[in-house]
Amino acid sequence: MSIIYKCRHCGHILGQIDEKIIDTSILGWNKLSNEDKKEMIQYQSDGDVHIQTICENCEDVLGQHPEYHELDNFIQ
Repeated sequence: MSIIYKCRHCGHILGQIDEKIIDTSILGWNKLSNEDKKEMIQYQSDGDVHIQTICENCEDVLGQHPEYHELDNFIQ
């Protein structure tokens, strides 16, 4: 099983954890609301877990252009 952290905007893989057993409270999942968990955590059929996050580059762009928060996709 792998946990793969991926930017929700550009798709860049930010990191990957390859462990058979992981205490998700160490990763902070217990601090997420149920709504955030549904939006951010995607369980794959192969056992992997994909976490939707935001990379530094996209965060910088959103900081410079706050109006982009209204768009579903601002990467072209």
